[in-house]
Amino acid sequence: MQVNPLKKETLTEQVMSQIANKVTSGEIKPGERLPDERSLAEMFGVTRARVREALRALSLIGMLTIRPGGGTYVTKDGSVIPREPIEWTFHREAHNFSDVYAARKLIETTVYLSCFDNRTNEVNAHLQEFSSELLAIDIDNTSGDDFMDELDSIDLYVGHHCGNSIFDKLMQMDLVLRRDSAVRISSVPSSRTSAVLMRMKVLKAFDQEERTLLERALDNFFETSIKSVTQISESD
Repeated sequence: MQVNPLKKETLTEQVMSQIANKVTSGEIKPGERLPDERSLAEMFGVTRARVREALRALSLIGMLTIRPGGGTYVTKDGSVIPREPIEWTFHREAHNFSDVYAARKLIETTVYLSCFDNRTNEVNAHLQEFSSELLAIDIDNTSGDDFMDELDSIDLYVGHHCGNSIFDKLMQMDLVLRRDSAVRISSVPSSRTSAVLMRMKVLKAFDQEERTLLERALDNFFETSIKSVTQISESD
C-alpha cells in the first residue's frame, strides 16, 4: 500500500485556523476590524509575513475583507465571495456535469427549503416579483450570460434570505460551479423555456403553506435539468 507522507501543519495554517475559529464562533463579529499585522504577529509569535499569508488566504474564501491601507475586517453577512478562488479550487470538478448537478441539487434544495421555513411576507412578495420578471424575459433575444444573470439573481436573493449564513455562502459557490454548464444548457431555446417554467413553479410554491409542494417542485426542476444536460452532453 502506498501512502503520501503526512505534512505538519505550517505556522500560516495554524494562524488561519485560529482566526477562522474566532470568526465562526462569533468571538469576532461580522464587520469587526482585526488587529493590525504587527499586533497579530506578536500575539501569535510569528513573522508578519506569516500573518499576511494567513489573512490573504482567508480573504480569498470570503471570510475576511482586506482594505488596502484600511485594515482587515470580518466579512459582513450577505457579502459576495470572490469568484476567482472558487474557480481555482474546483476547476476540474466544475466540468463534470453529473457531479455538479449532484452538488446543485443538494445545496439548492437545502437553501430553498431553509428560505421557505424562514420566509416573511416581504420575502415572498419579492420572490413573486421575480416570477413575473421571468415571464417577461425575451428568451429568443437574450444572451446566455444575461439569461443566467437573471436566474442567478433569484438564487442569490434566496441565499441571502434563507436564515443561515453558511447556506448563503454555499449558494454563492454553487452559482460559480454551475455557471459553465448552465450557460451551455441555456443555449438551447427549449431549455430556456423549460428553465423559466420550472423555476416559476418553484417560486409559486412559496405562496403555498405546504412545504411538500416546494419539495416536489424542486425535485421536478432538477429531474428536468439533469435530462437536459444529459441530452446535450450526448449530442456533443
